[in-house]
This record gives sequence, structure tokens and C-alpha cells, in this order.
Amino acid sequence: MTAGGPCTAPLIADKWSLPVIGRLADGPRRFTELKRALPGISQRVLTATLRTLERDGFVNRTVYAVMPPNVTYRLTPLGESILGAAAPMRAWKNTHLPEVERARLDYDARATPDN
Repeated sequence: MTAGGPCTAPLIADKWSLPVIGRLADGPRRFTELKRALPGISQRVLTATLRTLERDGFVNRTVYAVMPPNVTYRLTPLGESILGAAAPMRAWKNTHLPEVERARLDYDARATPDN
């Protein structure tokens, strides 16, 4: 990867990476706990997101050799370091989400085939 390359762009642009990181901020979680805590995420998307976060060094995956298998995910120090940067983004979202939703409704109303 060269300096100035697209290293963090997928993380910021991805719909689920920051919410997953946010859920892991409180401590280690099992896959099913994460899935329950993230309404709307599919098992396939959560699996892909966790793999990407693990590959990028934000998450550690620990497999315990028990029956049934137990897999736990936790933030690495790198993953913890992004929490401070993500906080303003979450605050902006919480403040402006109603405006975004109104804009979407307005757009959808204008984009109907009847117009």
C-alpha cells in the first residue's frame, strides 16, 4: 500500500464497519451477540464485515475449542484508536439523521413515475 492510498476509504464508506466497531467498544462479543445488537444486518454481511475488520487489524477473532465452538471478537488497540475518530461521525448522524430522512422522502416523492 502506498502513502495516500485508499487504506481507510472502505472502512468509512462501508455501512456496517463502524457500527460493528461501536458494538465491540464495550468489550468482547460473540457473533450472535453482535448480530442481535445490529438490527438489519444479515449473517453473510456480518461475517464479511468481521473478516475485513480482522484483516485490517481492527478486530481479533478468538476461537475456543469447545462444543459448540465459541468464537469471540474484540477490538485490537488499532480498533480502539478509531473510536475517538468515529465519535464525531456518530454525533453528526444522531443530530442530522432526521434531516437526511426528510431529504430522502422528498427525493423519493419527486422520483416517482407519476411525476
